[in-house]
Amino acid sequence: MRKIETTLTTLLRDIGAFYEAKKWHFLSVNGIDLGEGKIELQWIFSQYGVKDEVVIYYALSDYETPVPSIVTLIPSAFMGEREIVDMFGLSVDGAESGLYLDKDSLAHPLRGES
Repeated sequence: MRKIETTLTTLLRDIGAFYEAKKWHFLSVNGIDLGEGKIELQWIFSQYGVKDEVVIYYALSDYETPVPSIVTLIPSAFMGEREIVDMFGLSVDGAESGLYLDKDSLAHPLRGES
């Protein structure tokens, strides 16, 4: 596994330079609450036909900073982006809320106390 740091500002450029649709499978976008209003966002890829070849791009951020969408590069990313909107209360460019949680669900259940 390789973990590569990026920033929200350079995310599209970095993933765009890396991603080859016939070589890499986009698995997920994930968030890890770091406490004190901080989050680590991860974009996870595995290489087709290669056992245990995983690359994770990650960026450190806060909950107020909008997250760029990678849907223009990887259309299937819309599901993961909508998930982090619901689960963490993040703003992801173009991603709507309401996919994973019912109206009476706990809001942003994976977001830690700030």
